[in-house]
Amino acid sequence: MSAANAADCPRSGVLGTSRVLVVDAKKFPNVGLKSFPQTLPLAEKEVVLTFDDGPFPRTTTKVLAALASECVLATFFIIGKSAETYPDIVRKTAAAGHSIGHHTWSHPPLDRIDQAAALKDIDRGIEADELALHDSKNRTSTMFFRFPGFASTPPLLESLKSRRIAVFGADLWASDWNVMSPRQELRLLSSRLDSAGKGIILLHDTKIQTANMLPEFLRYLRTNGYKVVHVVPAEANRSASDEK
Repeated sequence: MSAANAADCPRSGVLGTSRVLVVDAKKFPNVGLKSFPQTLPLAEKEVVLTFDDGPFPRTTTKVLAALASECVLATFFIIGKSAETYPDIVRKTAAAGHSIGHHTWSHPPLDRIDQAAALKDIDRGIEADELALHDSKNRTSTMFFRFPGFASTPPLLESLKSRRIAVFGADLWASDWNVMSPRQELRLLSSRLDSAGKGIILLHDTKIQTANMLPEFLRYLRTNGYKVVHVVPAEANRSASDEK
C-alpha cells in the first residue's frame, strides 16, 4: 500500500485513516513532547498510533486484526531480535500498510552504555528489521526510530539525524508497561487523550491488556470525533513514487 492510497478504506462506518503525513527527518528530526520540544503538526483531535517492542505472535496479530477491522494504519517500532525470530509477522504488518520503525536489536538503555555499543545495537536492529522486510540488510527503507525508554543521547540523536532517520518520542501513553485491566487502561488512555486533545500515542503490541483494550479504544476514537493520521517516512514516500 503506497502513501498515496493508504487512507482509502472499502468500508463505511469505521474509524478509518483520515490522512497520510510524510515525515522528513530534515524538518522533523525529533518529535514527541515527552522527550523533545517539537512534535508533529497535528490538528486538534488528530492522533498518530504507535506500537513498540514487537513483533510477538500472541499479541501483535490481535493488534493487527483490531486495526484492520477499523481500517486504521499505525506505526510499529520493532525490536531486531524479534524481527529475526518472527519475520512473517513483520512482513504481514508492512503488507497491511503500516509503517515500520526501528527500536534497536535488544532494547538496551542506550544512554547507559558506551556510544560504540549503542550504535552497534542500533545498526544490528536496523539490519535485522530490513532483512525481515526485504531479505536484504543492505538497505534502509524504514526511516523511523524510537529509543528504548526514550533514553537518547545528543551524539546518538546526531548520528540518526545524519542518516535522515526521524526519531519518535511520544506526546502521551497508556502506561501499559504497568499491569492493569483493559478497562483500566482504556480509562487512563482516554482521559489523557481528552486532556491533551491530540498527539502521538505510545502503546505496546506485546501487552495482552493493550491488545484486548484496542478494539474499544478505536471505537472510543470514532464515537468521540478523533481522526487517525498515518505517518510515513519521506525516503519511503519518494521511493514509492520513483517506482511508478
